[in-house]
Amino acid sequence: MNTRMTTSMVQRSVLSDLNALSLKLAKTQAKAASQKEITRPSDDPFGTAKAMGLRASQNANTQYQKNIDNGTGWMDATESTLASVGDFLNRATSLITEGANDTADQTSRNSIAEEIDQIIQGVKETANAQFAGSYVMSGTATGVAPYVQGDDDTYKGDDAGLDPAVPGVLREIGSGVTLSINTVAREVLGDGQASGDGKILNLLRDVADHLRANDGAALKADLGTAEKNLDNLLEVRARNGARTNRLEAASTRLDQIQEALTKQLSDTEDADFAKTMIDFNSQSVAYQAALKAGANIVQSSLMDFLT
Repeated sequence: MNTRMTTSMVQRSVLSDLNALSLKLAKTQAKAASQKEITRPSDDPFGTAKAMGLRASQNANTQYQKNIDNGTGWMDATESTLASVGDFLNRATSLITEGANDTADQTSRNSIAEEIDQIIQGVKETANAQFAGSYVMSGTATGVAPYVQGDDDTYKGDDAGLDPAVPGVLREIGSGVTLSINTVAREVLGDGQASGDGKILNLLRDVADHLRANDGAALKADLGTAEKNLDNLLEVRARNGARTNRLEAASTRLDQIQEALTKQLSDTEDADFAKTMIDFNSQSVAYQAALKAGANIVQSSLMDFLT
């Protein structure tokens, strides 16, 4: 049994084909305009899931990079503080040497003691350095200045970060990787003369007293204590520098990972522009040809066969 093709059936068939070609052309046109292979999840569900995972990794790395930048800034502020303390201590050592000289009289030693007093206040002021509104040398008590001006040399912060077993100020620099970024001022400056800890503030207070007491022998002993404090300060600076280097290495690694993730994301969802334009041109030609052919078919009527 033969099936007769009516005019309406032909018209519907032509319109269906034109609609399919139009949709395909529109999709290719959208791909060319956005330069994306995936413009909606239904285009490639697997590729979409992969792209979402890659973007999540990129966002995590961006946060890690921010943490590293913050940690680097914190430790740069710490290094600047320790360097300034070192300058004060070097100046104090020179003054101690001058005061310990047997030719120094009481008047000159009193004058040196006055400068030592100013160095003490300068050291404490320097130790109160801040980064982004936080005191960098107060342990985790970042809202508290480690020292106050005046006669009280007691450290006011906490010791978090001084003992490796007690976490200090931490920054997450990778998945499950944290780094303590703080240095505790007490480790360098101590708690003053009352503590008898031999640290910088204790030393400087003793030096001022020995100068005013005209005690040259004690001043010579103070020189040895000053050298020990300089060595301790260099050790603390070296540790801070090592952690800064670790942050720089982590930053470099994150940059490399981010570059690889960006390439993978591009390979996953970016369109091949040359191929897309070739597809667009060929589909456009096909669509125009289909329009012309369809117009000729649809225009035929019974009158065309009666003439």
